[in-house]
Amino acid sequence: MRKDKKQNKVGIVFGIIFSIILLVATMYLLFNIIKLNILPSQLLFLVTILFVLLDLIFILLLCFATKGIVSKLICIIISLVISLGSCVGGYYMSKTGGLLSNITNVAKHSKNTVSVVVKESSDLKKKADLAGHSIGTLANINTVGSKKVIKELNNSGIQMEQKEYGSLTEMLESFYSGEVDSIVISESSRSQITDMEAYANFDNNTHVVYQTSYKVENTDKAKSVTNITTTPFNVLISGSDTRGGFDENGRSDVIMVATVNPKTGTILLTSIPRDFYVTTACDAGDGCMEGQLDKITHTGIHGTNTTKRTVEKLLGIEINYTFKVGFDTVTDIVNAVGGIDVNVEPGYECDNFLHAPGLSVHAGVNHLNGEQALGYARERYAYSEGDRQRTKNQQQVLMGIVDKITSPAIVTNYASIMDSMANTFSTTMSNDEISDLIKYQLNKNPKWKMEQYMVNGTGDTLMCAELGDAAYVMVPDQSTVATAKNKINAVLAGKSADDVE
Repeated sequence: MRKDKKQNKVGIVFGIIFSIILLVATMYLLFNIIKLNILPSQLLFLVTILFVLLDLIFILLLCFATKGIVSKLICIIISLVISLGSCVGGYYMSKTGGLLSNITNVAKHSKNTVSVVVKESSDLKKKADLAGHSIGTLANINTVGSKKVIKELNNSGIQMEQKEYGSLTEMLESFYSGEVDSIVISESSRSQITDMEAYANFDNNTHVVYQTSYKVENTDKAKSVTNITTTPFNVLISGSDTRGGFDENGRSDVIMVATVNPKTGTILLTSIPRDFYVTTACDAGDGCMEGQLDKITHTGIHGTNTTKRTVEKLLGIEINYTFKVGFDTVTDIVNAVGGIDVNVEPGYECDNFLHAPGLSVHAGVNHLNGEQALGYARERYAYSEGDRQRTKNQQQVLMGIVDKITSPAIVTNYASIMDSMANTFSTTMSNDEISDLIKYQLNKNPKWKMEQYMVNGTGDTLMCAELGDAAYVMVPDQSTVATAKNKINAVLAGKSADDVE
């Protein structure tokens, strides 16, 4: 009799302990669900009632109803499984909330980094060695960065003979011919240099002796719609090739306008090739060539807002939000989702990509890891269509990521996917607007129709303001620009872009 009482007391104690664990786990899950604010009110009410009832049932079973050891043990195991599931669910909700806060917290300032570069064979190894030597700078480009470098060197007692050049090509030619011992470059222009065939090995045959950075105001602000679940809107997707961190300005190597009509469930992706020759609409100073013709990719050097304003001017539309993607970090996302599948059409197979040596893609479905996906998205030299095909590849990679993220397989890699996305995206869309869109998707479950279009043009070699020299560009076919505008306006008006000839 005494033994039965003792077992009963032990059972009650264990019942209370596991009841508390169950309650705490449930509260943790519900707290994070409510904080995330993505469930429609009706669904949130049902979820809350379900978990409250479930907890009450198991608390009654753990503390009062079950008497036998076996039945008590079964209840404990089930309550532990529920508690573990609630903790994992709460953790996933917390991760998602952290991601939303991170990507909607657009930095107030962007960073520009400038470097003093010398040849790899040079005896100049550190800042002090620069004293008494010559330094080349650009007369009309990156003037703020050049002045900052010269001032900081002078403040350190390092006097140099400064020579100014009218173009990047002219400065590089003088540098390699020995006319100047060092040059000042913006790190955002490094890719511009290596894109030139004559200077493809610039990174390997030079090294940085001194480097500094400065902040510029980020003036990219949303032009919010009244209700994001009922009002159509445009989003600029800008893929930056920056190497110095997500907050650093860099060329816009991916430029798309996503036109979203939530009423009709239509999304139109309008792509603009990076070499499209456009009139620059500057956002701020820092040597931005207002009203000058240049490749649209160069607008990103002066910030996302400059790219946005230039696209608005080109297409004659208003862009409501921007979505900046650190394209080099796409590798982390693709690896986190377990790779992506892309379908290569016959005639577009390739044995070796310039940006991913050793990568080959065959006709048909290819499974790509992160490095391969980035190489595929950046390649243009392997195709006769050049930048046109690269733009199509970029669309394939982005859609491949979306397919994986929206598949059930995301559950197994959810935490790593959230981590990989944390420093990859930034948007001017607010946390509440994103939450409203997710609620709309869960509540209405619209079947989104994806439509695509790309503006086109003809290749030429023309003066680019940001380079101060001639380079390959794509001169716009204005009829395709007009078609793009008409398709965007059609989707905004509730029609299909496919109906526009």
